[in-house]
Amino acid sequence: MAEKRKVKGLMERLRDGETVICAEGYLFVFERRGYLTAGSFVPEVVLEHPELVRQQYEEFVHAGSDVVLAFTYYAHREKMALIGREDDLERINKHALRMAREVADQTGTLMAGNISNTNIFVDTVPDYREKIRQIFKEQLEWIVEAGADYIVAETFDTFGEALIATRACKEFAKDLPCVVTLTCHQGPLTLDGVEYAEAFKQLAEAGADVVGLNCARGPATMLPVLEEAGKLFNKVPLAALPVMYRTTKEQPNFISSIDPISGEPLFPVNLDCIQCNRKDIHDFGKRVQELGIKYVGLCCGNSAHLTRSLAESLGRKPPASRYSADLNKHWLLGHDDKLPLLGQESKTKYATKLAKVEK
Repeated sequence: MAEKRKVKGLMERLRDGETVICAEGYLFVFERRGYLTAGSFVPEVVLEHPELVRQQYEEFVHAGSDVVLAFTYYAHREKMALIGREDDLERINKHALRMAREVADQTGTLMAGNISNTNIFVDTVPDYREKIRQIFKEQLEWIVEAGADYIVAETFDTFGEALIATRACKEFAKDLPCVVTLTCHQGPLTLDGVEYAEAFKQLAEAGADVVGLNCARGPATMLPVLEEAGKLFNKVPLAALPVMYRTTKEQPNFISSIDPISGEPLFPVNLDCIQCNRKDIHDFGKRVQELGIKYVGLCCGNSAHLTRSLAESLGRKPPASRYSADLNKHWLLGHDDKLPLLGQESKTKYATKLAKVEK
C-alpha cells in the first residue's frame, strides 16, 4: 500500500476559491479501446484488466485531474445482474476503489467514490425506492471502507433518484462530502418535472455539498442551463461535467444527436464525427471561470488530451503540458531557425493557403 499523502480536502479547496478538476468518462474510454461492451456498459475491465484501469487513473492525473474517481460507475447490483455477474459485485467495487486510493496516495490527489443512476427509478419496479436505497447503501459502505475523500453521485435524470442518493450519502457516509449531479436531457425540467434551480436547492437542503449537471449535454448546451439556474441558486458550489460532443439547440444532448451527413442517430457508438476538440474544451474552461463554477470535469468522450486542455485553460501546467503542441517547430507551420530549408520553401509556396491556419 502506498503511503498516503496529506492533501487539501475538496470543501477546503472550494471554500478557498479554487477550481477542482475531476476527470471522468471511463466507460467510453474503455469501450473505444475494446475492453467494455456498449449497451450494458458494465466496467468488467476493472476485474479483467485492472492494470489498464490503474493506468487510466494515472493518465488523467498526469493530464491535470485533481481527483482519482474510482471506476465504479454502473458497477452496481442492477447492472451486474444484467450481465450475470452479480456474484462479482463486491469484488469489482472494492478493486476499483483500492486502485483509486493507491493512485491518489501516490500522486497527492483526492480520491472519490462513485454511485450513479440505477435505471430502476420507475413505478413498474416493485419497491423501487427501497431497492435503489439498498443499491446505494452497499456501494457507499465500500466507499467509506476504502477511505475515499468524498463521493460523486451522478447522472440522475430524475430529481427523485438524486434525492435518494443524497440522503443515502448522508446516512451511510455521513462524514464525507458529496457532489450530486443531475442529467439534463431536453427541457428546463428533470424527467420527473422539477426545475433545475429548485432541484439544486432541495438537494443542497438534503445535504449535498456540491450540485450541478453531468453527462448528456456538451459544453454548448449544458452551460446555458447552469447559467440560468445559477441566477436563482447559490447555496452551494455548482458543478459542470459535460460530454465531449458538440450538442446543439436542435439536438441538445448526445442521445438525440444525428449524423450531419447520413441523418442517422449517432448514439452511442458513432459519435466520433461530433467530438469536441481541444479549443472547444479550452473555451469551456474559460467560460466556467466567468460563471464562477468551481467544480468542473469532462464526462463521456473524455480523454487525457482534453483534460489537459481544460487544466491549461485554468492557467495550470500539469505534467502532460510538457508535451503540449509547439507548432513553431512544425516543418511547415513553424518559424524555428533550425527548421530545414525545405520546410521554409514549402511554407513560402503554400503561404496563401496557410494564412488562415496561422491566424
